[in-house]
Amino acid sequence: MREPTFLILTALARAPMHGYGLIQEVAELSGGTLELRPGTLYGALDRLTDDGLVSLDRQEIVDGRARKYYRLTDHGDAALRVETERLRRSVEAATRRLALRPAFPAGPSVTGGPAIAGGPAIAGGPAIAGGVA
Repeated sequence: MREPTFLILTALARAPMHGYGLIQEVAELSGGTLELRPGTLYGALDRLTDDGLVSLDRQEIVDGRARKYYRLTDHGDAALRVETERLRRSVEAATRRLALRPAFPAGPSVTGGPAIAGGPAIAGGPAIAGGVA
């Protein structure tokens, strides 16, 4: 499941929401790293509705415009629970691996690999700005 889908379903887990509310909630849930545009959101909602993960809850007329509220379906709830468990297991595995990882030695170089910006210089390889390519 892609992150926008996961966050839309997560936002709807609490209560039905309309599009603008979903945009705000997804931004908050992602810590501001994901800002959905209306076209992207409504395309995703159409797909999620077709997949049976969300459904139209109700419509209101606000300032002469229809405001649609969407809700999480039972199928959407189940899919969100499965994905949440998958992500939890992935985080636990990464946490265990990181706990076993030896720390880089203090110093300017380690032989045998590329230099990575923000980490120790590694002799014998190309410099990679911003992390591993």
